[in-house]
Amino acid sequence: MRKSYRIKREDEFQHVFEAGESVANRNFVVYHVTRDQPHFRVGISVGKKVHLRAVVRNRVKRYIRQSLLELKPDIDPQADFVVIARKSAKQLDMAGTKKNLVHVLTLAGVLREHIDII
Repeated sequence: MRKSYRIKREDEFQHVFEAGESVANRNFVVYHVTRDQPHFRVGISVGKKVHLRAVVRNRVKRYIRQSLLELKPDIDPQADFVVIARKSAKQLDMAGTKKNLVHVLTLAGVLREHIDII
């Protein structure tokens, strides 16, 4: 994802946490807020509680980024959201990650329409 699609600064993360709403499933928590902007922005957090090894945490982040890239046309352009991985996310493959993200983003109202995952 390009830098303009990322939430990187601490104050931006805090704004989404404080002003936004949260939705969760077994593998991910999503905080979301609506803002007036040309495209969505996303922050990804995979903490050491998921796994102590950085290799595993980076793989989870890669799967999340790739899933969001594939879902990009269906994501509400005025949404800012933060995806937080839970411990069980480390056991997911790419298809499982995408399926769980579609579920939680649909619950959050960030996806425009329901998407069928193959």
